[in-house]
Amino acid sequence: MDQRSDKKQRRHRQKMEAVKSLDDMPCDVVSKVLAFTTPADAGRSSAVSRLFRAASSWDWMWEQFLPSDIDEILPRAVTPIEFSSKKELLFRLCDPILIDGGNKEDHRLAWTLELQSFALERSTGRKCLMVSSRELWFTWGGDNRYWTFTSDYESRFAEVAQLLQVCWLDLGGEITSTMLSPKTCYAAYFIFQLKENSEGFQSPAQEASISIGAHVSETTVILEPGRRRRTTDPTIQIPRTRDDGWMEIEMGEFPNDDCKESVRFRFRQVTQMNWKRGLIVQGIEFRPKN
Repeated sequence: MDQRSDKKQRRHRQKMEAVKSLDDMPCDVVSKVLAFTTPADAGRSSAVSRLFRAASSWDWMWEQFLPSDIDEILPRAVTPIEFSSKKELLFRLCDPILIDGGNKEDHRLAWTLELQSFALERSTGRKCLMVSSRELWFTWGGDNRYWTFTSDYESRFAEVAQLLQVCWLDLGGEITSTMLSPKTCYAAYFIFQLKENSEGFQSPAQEASISIGAHVSETTVILEPGRRRRTTDPTIQIPRTRDDGWMEIEMGEFPNDDCKESVRFRFRQVTQMNWKRGLIVQGIEFRPKN
C-alpha cells in the first residue's frame, strides 16, 4: 500500500469516527442546535447521518423557523392552509398566499379581501409581503378619468390599478414594521407593467422613497429606460423582469429593527407636468435584502 492510499484510508476512518461520535449525541440536543441554523441548512443536515435525519424531522425544530405571529397570520388567509407538520407548513408558505390585510370587519372591502400577499423566504424563513394597489393611495385615484381598477388574470390580486392619464404622478402607502421580520434589512420593490401605448416614463426620471423612524432612503428610478439610459446612467435604478412576468424596480432599502414603527413608501414624478399613461400597478413588495 502506497503512502497516498494510506492517508486516504486514515481520513476515511476519521470521518467515520466523527460520524459515530455525532450519533452518540441525544436527538433533542441536535434538534435544538439545528434550530439556530436556517431552514435550508436544517434540510441539508438530514444527509449527515441517521441521527441528523431524525433530529431534522422534529416538529419543534421547524416551528422555530416560523414567524412568532404565525397563528395570527393563518386565520387571515383567503384560502385555508392545510398542513400535517410544521415543516410542511413552512415550505407551503414559501409560495405566496393571499391574506385579507386585517380588514374583514370593514364591510366596504367585503368584495375584495385579497389586499396583501404573504410568503416566507425559502432559505431563511423570513417574511415577505406584497401590498396590493387597493391598499395604496393615488393622487386623483378617486377620479376614473385618471385612474381605474381593473381585473388582471396575471396578477396575484383580484384587481390592479391602471393609469389612464395624469401629469402629476404620486402614489404611496404605509405598513407597520411588525408585518415584517425583525432585525432584518429589507428592500421595497414597485411591481408594475407598462401597456404598449404607455408614455411619459422615459424622461424625466421618477423618484422613490422609503422611510422608517429616522431612516430615509431616496432613490432615482426610471420605469422605461431606453438603451442610452441603461448604459450611461448606472446610478438610476432600472426595472427587471420577474419570474411571474411582471416588472419590478427597487425603491430603496431600510433596516427593520425590533420596534413598532411605520414604514412609509412613495413613488412619484412631479417635477415636470408631462402626460403619463399606460402604467399598471400590482403593488409594492417587501423582501429581505440579501
